[in-house]
Amino acid sequence: MSESVSPPLWTKPIAVLTFIFGLATLKAAGGVLFFVGPRIIAGDYVPFVVWFNFLAGFAYMAAAVGLWLWERWAARLAAAIAILTLAVFAAFGLHVLFGGAYEFRTAGALTLRSAVWAAIAIASCRALGCFKKGAVTSEQ
Repeated sequence: MSESVSPPLWTKPIAVLTFIFGLATLKAAGGVLFFVGPRIIAGDYVPFVVWFNFLAGFAYMAAAVGLWLWERWAARLAAAIAILTLAVFAAFGLHVLFGGAYEFRTAGALTLRSAVWAAIAIASCRALGCFKKGAVTSEQ
């Protein structure tokens, strides 16, 4: 565990849900990327969004383990996931703006992912002080 900061009560349930969400993300995105059936069902999917989601699924599970252990690096990873998700959301917006094919549910999914990871990042970084000056310990 990081320093002597006790984990808040929300930590373990969020870690479990985040891990499950990571597994579900890998299954869904992996299905679209690697199998014809799910790809047909996905419709006008945006490849870079699906690839990001697939790779992010591994990061979700890593962050979940770190949150369970209440490590500062997990809060930093959550912040990176949030920022990268917002960047992919912006790129998706440009894709749509320039007439690219897409499914409307992609915008909803990116909104949800952005909000969830921003909330996890803010809550865990506040609790662990991950971006305060001098917050780095010998464990880091």
